[in-house]
Amino acid sequence: MRTLAAHLCTYLCRRKPGNAQSRNFSSYSGKDELSIEEDAERKIGWLLKLIFVGTASAVGYQFFPYMGDNLMQQSVSLLQVKDPLFKRMGASRLARFAIDDERRMKVVEAGGVQELLNMLGAAKDDRTRKEALKALVALSHSDEAVGALHNAGAIPVIRSSSLEDEEAMKYKSNLMKRFQDFRYDTSS
Repeated sequence: MRTLAAHLCTYLCRRKPGNAQSRNFSSYSGKDELSIEEDAERKIGWLLKLIFVGTASAVGYQFFPYMGDNLMQQSVSLLQVKDPLFKRMGASRLARFAIDDERRMKVVEAGGVQELLNMLGAAKDDRTRKEALKALVALSHSDEAVGALHNAGAIPVIRSSSLEDEEAMKYKSNLMKRFQDFRYDTSS
């Protein structure tokens, strides 16, 4: 009798419209909730991506003007400061900036050659002289820049610089060799 009552109860419970809907609704809503959650995650993901791109664009808009000619002007200005650390930083930046003939000529036009020579002549330590020579070597890869160096009186300044660092001596000898090659090229 109990088994018959249990069967009847399950039969009636399945047949009730409210119970049937709730069971169907719960199984239907589970699939629907997953798709709603996936859709929400997708939209939130796109929102986060847009926020990131917007932030990166705003930062880039503020930062990238300092990367081109403005950076070169600032580097030349750093060569005029009295602190040797700032002078070395300016010379290092100019050495990295001078990667092609066009950029080397921009450094020359901005007065970087004369400032580097002033820095080399007034330097009291080898590290500062080495950075100045390194920047001059980077500029000397262009014939026009070598001509500007020669016209600015670089040869006596480079010769008179006393160096103890081997790498700085190598930069000095490379520059002197470049000036000799330049003189032979212009005389022929």
